[in-house]
Amino acid sequence: MALSTERASSSSVPRAIQWKYDVFLSFRGEDTRKRFTAHLNEELKYLGIKTFLDNPELEIGKSIPAELSSAIKQSRLAIIVISPNYASSTWCLDELLQILQCMEARDTVLPIFYDLEPSDVRKQTGSFAKAFRYHKKRFDTNKLKDWKAAFNKSR
Repeated sequence: MALSTERASSSSVPRAIQWKYDVFLSFRGEDTRKRFTAHLNEELKYLGIKTFLDNPELEIGKSIPAELSSAIKQSRLAIIVISPNYASSTWCLDELLQILQCMEARDTVLPIFYDLEPSDVRKQTGSFAKAFRYHKKRFDTNKLKDWKAAFNKSR
């Protein structure tokens, strides 16, 4: 489902954007990969929607590989499945920042709150508070502020 525009006779009209993926799925693997996200991915594919779902073999703790960054940039829309342990993953947090950088201006980010209240995310309480207390010991204040601000933008 690529966006298309009719070709005008003028050469000054930009060409249509050709998306490689319709949807980029962001999620915490251990929380939802084999259940909710797998079902969501299958339903989207059934509807003819081309999705990007990361490889479960990606190394935990490593920085986001170029393949994921590229897939984010080449996706028309992002669905972020925010689960109780999403904020405990620095990988997920960095991925969220990249998604927002690429898609926020287009307003093409859809959050899904899985097994938690949106207010836990917005106010960073519960498992989100616990995750950020842990991250506070390991990361500088600016990184923490960026991650926390991203959740306010993704609602």
